[in-house]
Amino acid sequence: MPDDTDDTEAIVEASEGAGGGAAATLRAAAIVADGSGNLDELLVTVARRQQRAGRRVRGLVMTYPRGREGCACEMVLVDVNTDDEYVVSQPLGADSTACRGDAQGFARASEVLRRAATEAPDLVICNRFGRLEAEGGGFRAELLELMAQDVPLLTAVAPRYLEDWRRFTGGAAAELVAQESGVEKWVQRSLR
Repeated sequence: MPDDTDDTEAIVEASEGAGGGAAATLRAAAIVADGSGNLDELLVTVARRQQRAGRRVRGLVMTYPRGREGCACEMVLVDVNTDDEYVVSQPLGADSTACRGDAQGFARASEVLRRAATEAPDLVICNRFGRLEAEGGGFRAELLELMAQDVPLLTAVAPRYLEDWRRFTGGAAAELVAQESGVEKWVQRSLR
């Protein structure tokens, strides 16, 4: 991951990112996907670093076992604590125009986040706040529960869902540049 952004620019507090208001009050942050690097690798790096430091990290990261070529690639969510895998894509073929996301796969994977809410972890990572969450589904309920419990929550969001993320968090979550040192700085500030 390129790391040429000054740390002072790496964390955009909710008040700056959402156009004014109070500083971030939730221990939640979204890395804004800017195309500068691999967000899935960044989330894995953060999870593993915190685990090596002895912290209890829970959550899900996305993997692509056969590579990311084309939009018909296999998607597998991996539990960062147990390495259990959840296939969340349907093999529809390269010419399909239908959504390849598998709702049942996401439902099975949601158990990881529900379990995290009962384990008082130091940090929870959720691979994305995306279309499903923006539309009221996906991991939305689990993310709300974690934030209500004041568990540090790290996710990623594409620019097209950034306004949805801001509404979802009431503008009280930090927005992070896709840069390892800034993400680690936010994690350290969020741990108690």
